[in-house]
Amino acid sequence: MRAFYKQVEITHIDGMPLVFWARLMGYKVDRSHRVTYVDWIRPLLREARDNGWRVFYLGGKPGVAHRAAEILKGEIPGLELETHHGYFDMEGEDNERVLEVINAFGPHVLLVGMGMPRQEKWVLRNRARLKANAILTAGACFDYVAGAIPTPPRWMGQLGLEWLYRLVSEPRRLWRRYLVEPVYLLPYFWQDVKGVLGKRASRGNA
Repeated sequence: MRAFYKQVEITHIDGMPLVFWARLMGYKVDRSHRVTYVDWIRPLLREARDNGWRVFYLGGKPGVAHRAAEILKGEIPGLELETHHGYFDMEGEDNERVLEVINAFGPHVLLVGMGMPRQEKWVLRNRARLKANAILTAGACFDYVAGAIPTPPRWMGQLGLEWLYRLVSEPRRLWRRYLVEPVYLLPYFWQDVKGVLGKRASRGNA
């Protein structure tokens, strides 16, 4: 993940905990800086249609991305959008065939929605061979559009509770992500807290 983020040109906040953490560190961010693909996929695709950009979505179970694409093309007439499911071998001939399909379409925007860290690993390995103007890692974006995963109420995202809705909706898939993985961040969080408290103490003694 570190290698992936060293190469990206633009990052955005996809979770309220990062907003709270950034504010603790003194960054001027607020709830409006948190944005997810659920909120901006349709504005993005309208922009693509208006500018004549071709869009390719790679990810999801077989049939799900295609269903989402049909919904979106119905909502946004004139949109050039193609898809391929994300259930393929990332090595060897299977991966070569996927690359050929994408490059033959020549997307201006390539959305890769295969979940973290699989999508990041795939982009990192294949970036140099992809003919796309922009590559965006989009998670389960099209699963929401297709209705394969329930879409969390948008107010829950603004309150920092979207994770709870997703956990209740998909406990078997997401329990580890939300209940176990955050534990590994606690030492870093405590380190940052001590740093902030130390700076405040120094200013108070000055």
